[in-house]
Amino acid sequence: MNKSILWVLLWAASFNAHADFNARVIKVADGDTVTVLRGTEQVRVRLSSIDAPEKKQAFGSRSQQHLSGLVFDKTVRVVEDGTDRYGRTIGVLHVDGININRRMVSDGMAWAYTAYLNDQWMWVLELRARFTQAGLWNDAHPLPPWQFRREQAAARRAKRDNE
Repeated sequence: MNKSILWVLLWAASFNAHADFNARVIKVADGDTVTVLRGTEQVRVRLSSIDAPEKKQAFGSRSQQHLSGLVFDKTVRVVEDGTDRYGRTIGVLHVDGININRRMVSDGMAWAYTAYLNDQWMWVLELRARFTQAGLWNDAHPLPPWQFRREQAAARRAKRDNE
């Protein structure tokens, strides 16, 4: 096969690697992860550019409930942004033209996930939420989920080392 044809085929295939799709949300695991039903296939989707409080963390349940209210049992447009190390689809959810990822941050139910930020508007939305003390920003000392996870992992290691 001609090399130029091969390159064109590979280039075209790369556009289909992350195809957007419509699906119905059947589960909300937490404030930044949902399971959708695409046809008969269940797909776990990690919301891109945000990090929500963990379930055992302050505002964890409220964040999950908020996301559930926005998307549960609704048809969403998933704009794929790749996959994470756990095999989940990373994506942006849209319902009726609303960017749900941005909505979670602007409502103070999630942080802009600086380590994996693909949407620069998240900074502005988070600053506005902080300024208005929306959601978790009403807490005197909100703890970022990545720091909470780090502290939990350190506590588990310390407990294991002391046994």
